[in-house]
Amino acid sequence: MPAKNKIIVLRFSAMGDVAMVAAVLREFSMQNEVELVMVSRPAFKPFFDDIPNLTFHAIHPQEGHKGVLGLYRLYKELRAYRPIAIADLHDNLRSRLISSFFRLGFYKIRRIDKGRSAKKALTRTHNKVLKPLKSTVERYAEVFRDLGFNLQLSHQLVRVRKELPAGAINLIQGHQRQIIGISPFAQHHYKLYPLAKMEIVLRELAEFDCQVFIFGGGNSERNVAEKWQDQFSHVKSLIGRFTLKEELAIISHLDLMVSMDSSGMHMASLMGVPVVSIWGPTHPYAGFLGYGQQLEDCIQITHPARPSSIYGNKPCLCGSEPCIEQIEPKVVVNKIKEKLSHG
Repeated sequence: MPAKNKIIVLRFSAMGDVAMVAAVLREFSMQNEVELVMVSRPAFKPFFDDIPNLTFHAIHPQEGHKGVLGLYRLYKELRAYRPIAIADLHDNLRSRLISSFFRLGFYKIRRIDKGRSAKKALTRTHNKVLKPLKSTVERYAEVFRDLGFNLQLSHQLVRVRKELPAGAINLIQGHQRQIIGISPFAQHHYKLYPLAKMEIVLRELAEFDCQVFIFGGGNSERNVAEKWQDQFSHVKSLIGRFTLKEELAIISHLDLMVSMDSSGMHMASLMGVPVVSIWGPTHPYAGFLGYGQQLEDCIQITHPARPSSIYGNKPCLCGSEPCIEQIEPKVVVNKIKEKLSHG
């Protein structure tokens, strides 16, 4: 197909989901001579910076693209690219409205199948169907296949080494120690590994010849991370010190990332970094495991009530002690040790 053909790709949030889109578009671009116009929030642009034949177009849902009139304005901006098709990878009210505008112009439109009924069966309390569902990245890929394009995902980690930002050079270069990133926070607190137990993990990691960087969060999370930094000589907090683009560059130099079921896992996956992930009421069977990551690197307990949530916005139903709190720090440390020794 000639390179002048363009596809509009819609995915506005959340951070981890957008990072997974970037992993798919990277492989799509390698397999198809088609230009892509990625429409998402401006903060997520760094995920797409290195993808050939891709133009990033920012959506400003609280400003110029607010409401129906604002989305119509966005539609006119996107129409100027003269696309041949629309790939709706979000399937929310905004993406459906934009797609409707394009449909009036007889554009080819395909939308993600989120598999909602299968996810309900996975998380329901009674007659739970505990089986792996189609991964989110494959659901993304299916949209492009439905548009008539070939796309075969490798599901392999591909190492990406980015140039370090000036403020991080002294943190990394010249050190012979292995470097571990830890992303201990999450948007939904039900997915959060208890901070007291994470502190034990950090303490025990002092036995290894490693450097630990803490990623992700706002002011309250930064206060926690800086407390750990003061407490442990091998721990450095990077929260609030770098832009997303700079964080991705630093992550690309890690030997391992430790993360919740959160964006930290997906950012590391995009950089080809292996991840030890910790799961509570959510489950990798729902399809949100980081691209190229391995199920055996997911730390979780077996309980008939798991999973109880797809996104982590619903509480654990495992009894008086939430399932994520039943994971002992030694289990996490042993998995980290195992990954580092085989790295």
